[in-house]
Amino acid sequence: MTTALRVREHGPHVVVVTIDNQPRRNAMTRAMMAELGRLWESLERGPCRCVVLTGAGDRAFTSGADMSGDLSADPSIARTVNDALLKTRPYAKPIVAAVNGDCVAGGLELLLSTDIRAAAPHARFGLPEVRWSIYPFGGGTVKLVQQIGYVHAMELLLTAKLIDAAEAARIGLVNRVLPAADLMPWALATAETIAANSPSAVQAVKEQISTTIAVHTQSREALDQELGDRVRASPHFSEGVRAFLEKRDPNYT
Repeated sequence: MTTALRVREHGPHVVVVTIDNQPRRNAMTRAMMAELGRLWESLERGPCRCVVLTGAGDRAFTSGADMSGDLSADPSIARTVNDALLKTRPYAKPIVAAVNGDCVAGGLELLLSTDIRAAAPHARFGLPEVRWSIYPFGGGTVKLVQQIGYVHAMELLLTAKLIDAAEAARIGLVNRVLPAADLMPWALATAETIAANSPSAVQAVKEQISTTIAVHTQSREALDQELGDRVRASPHFSEGVRAFLEKRDPNYT
């Protein structure tokens, strides 16, 4: 099975984007991230009025970056990641997330760029990066506090634990939990409702709010890069990534 971003139109104004890398829990390679960044640009210029974002299969929404691939993060790589995750730019088109399975690491940071979210009951959420000595530079250290509050964000960021869908709804990370069979019908109906409203008004609202978030995130970008570089230069980084790939507990002595 080849990895891909699958794109299909649902009626004249709704586009469904599916992250499909099922053997690796829909992890995104650098090539997939570059493609996703280009896709956001194309959709923003086109007639699309609302996007539905989901993952293929029922195991994962996306597990973020493919840890078996390139984990460097020089400024050019950082730009690719930023564009894919809509980290630092305003975006005018609303995005509805149908979280069909686990949503972790960069997958959760991608979720933070969406506007309305529902999850299947078996979905899990978390930012496990610190367990593997990785700095979560996809926006989690800035956007998460804005969206769910300080104590909930710090619990996810510092413990590296996963939470279930019910807890994600309780803390406001998702709007609601739905039976898996109802998830995509809900997402499509929500997107159709948005698309039936005035696109000028809807996109103005989204642009204002996303601009506010983007300006704040951009102001922290240099520090994000500095901190990420510091973590990657530490001896803990190689041990953490090796432990992840070897499916064992890291040893940070």
